[in-house]
Amino acid sequence: MERAIVHMDLDTFFVSCERLNNDKLKGMPVIIGGGERGVVASCSYEARYFGVRSAMPIKMALRLCPEAKVMKGDMERYSKLSHMVTEVIEEKAPVVEKASIDEHYLDITGMDRFFGAYKWTEELSKSITHHTGLPISFALSVNKTVAKIGTGEAKPLGKKEIGAGMVRPFLNPLSIKKIPMVGDATFQLLSRIGIRQIHTLADMPMEVLQQMIGKNGIDLWKKANGIDYTPVEPYTERKSISTEHTFGQDTIDLAKLRSIIGGMVEKLAYQLRSEQWLTSTVVVKIRYANFDTETKQCRIPYTSADHTLSRCVMELFDKLYNRRMRIRLIGVRLTNLVRGSLQIDIFEDTQEMVALYQAMDRIKNRFGVDKVGRASGFKGLRREEV
Repeated sequence: MERAIVHMDLDTFFVSCERLNNDKLKGMPVIIGGGERGVVASCSYEARYFGVRSAMPIKMALRLCPEAKVMKGDMERYSKLSHMVTEVIEEKAPVVEKASIDEHYLDITGMDRFFGAYKWTEELSKSITHHTGLPISFALSVNKTVAKIGTGEAKPLGKKEIGAGMVRPFLNPLSIKKIPMVGDATFQLLSRIGIRQIHTLADMPMEVLQQMIGKNGIDLWKKANGIDYTPVEPYTERKSISTEHTFGQDTIDLAKLRSIIGGMVEKLAYQLRSEQWLTSTVVVKIRYANFDTETKQCRIPYTSADHTLSRCVMELFDKLYNRRMRIRLIGVRLTNLVRGSLQIDIFEDTQEMVALYQAMDRIKNRFGVDKVGRASGFKGLRREEV
């Protein structure tokens, strides 16, 4: 049976959320971000017309579009609206995967026996807009890759159907940048040898592409040919992430404790960014040598940034550790998670800080999570190992 996979994407989601509250923003160039040295988290199509893009420094965005309305944004509100959209979809779709705060995949294979799959998806998109007021685009195709690319081509407020016989004709003329896994580095590498359109990439021998960019070359070749067997994974919401450290010997060494906590937070923050989560609640736990266990927590603006989380964790630890007894175990838990990426979170952070996290994450992705980090965290772990 031919698969029927839908990709649904809320158009300029953050901006659309703000426009629900303020009709005056409709038709205006809007930038969601903050701080003179911050970056663009999202922007309206009116702002994009002037060249404004996500992750661009706010200063540069305002030079391109001086009339833009800059707003800080409200991740908690965005998350609630995202949950509303998910609830509407889950009421009707048999299998749903929430890929991010504003994206969903649906597997509606077999529904053609009872309904037209495209007609059913069109009615679902209207239902989402009716219940939430949010504009949405979608594409229906045979797999997740083609459906996602199709949605990108359909936006804004678009809808597209790409049947099995139309996959290659649809993909062939598009830029290789349209393939989800092609970043700037891969694009530049392939562009240097004249590969800029998907049809050129698709016609290359798979083995040559593998030699050029490694094991990802096979996946890239398959995507260029419209081949993707990745299943739509049923959606389950993660509640929290946590880590604990039990000492080989109970300790009262504050420098060592702080250093190890720093390393724990850094790993948790990397996990948040890797899985595209933001957290708003931080919990610190300590267990004394006599097995008494105490916890303390605090609420913070949604984030996945190491420095913000570390500051909060250290403050909680200082308030919590007041007995001056030896400690057996320390733990950190991040909860009240919402979908989002680092660039969404950095309303008050700098472009340089964003670049630092992105560079560190790339190194960790390639060489392992323990290969780069703050010196304090490494120092604590080494001291504990000794």
